[in-house]
Amino acid sequence: MNRQLSFPVWLAGVYIALVGSPVCFCQEQSTTVEQDRALDATTNPSEPPAPEHKRILWILPNYKTYPTSQDYKPISARAKFNIATQDSFDRGTVATAAAFAGLGQLTNSTPSFGQGVAGYARYFGTGYADLVIGDYMTEAIYPALLHQDPRYFRQGTGSGWSRLGHAVGQIFWCRSDSGRMHFNFSEIVGNSTAVAISNAYYPDNRTAGAAVGKLGLQVGVDMAGNILKEFWPDLSRKLQRKRRPAND
Repeated sequence: MNRQLSFPVWLAGVYIALVGSPVCFCQEQSTTVEQDRALDATTNPSEPPAPEHKRILWILPNYKTYPTSQDYKPISARAKFNIATQDSFDRGTVATAAAFAGLGQLTNSTPSFGQGVAGYARYFGTGYADLVIGDYMTEAIYPALLHQDPRYFRQGTGSGWSRLGHAVGQIFWCRSDSGRMHFNFSEIVGNSTAVAISNAYYPDNRTAGAAVGKLGLQVGVDMAGNILKEFWPDLSRKLQRKRRPAND
């Protein structure tokens, strides 16, 4: 996911990423790791398997998480575009763009957009464009061109620090379609391309320094997303266990 936000909005954005969006949706039934593996065994290996949880915090789209890197099988270019399409047009992505549009307007991160309904519409439109362009660049276009795998592979076991390092590391290293590990050009170059494109519709701060700041922000948000992907299944199970006695 990509954001074009000033520093104060970034702080609020991380808060949203960690505690969830104010927009509420019904929780969807999650599948277990064993169910996902069984499903993968009966489907086309060139297509992405169903993720462990279709949403993180019941709203953030999570279509590119895979429960393990063991017995690695690459996915097709078509499957990569399917992942990007699912992420881009998910209701959670629209809700996230709406939330960040409100934060951007509140902090006046792009003064030329103005205030009021028209200003909010500009913040929402550009924010949603950031998400869609970023998703397609980092999950579809560059992974297909460079033969890299855009999926996040969970570690799922080991110490918390080990899993944290694993989540952060996949921002910079990813699997190629051959199964080998390579520098994650799709993430870095993809986000760099998204930042360059955004200059066409963000009239303020079109400087090299601002571009570097935006790139660092977007990579940081993607890093936070990886951390959520790694630990959300554990947190979800704990929350379900806590709710169970109350329902009995």
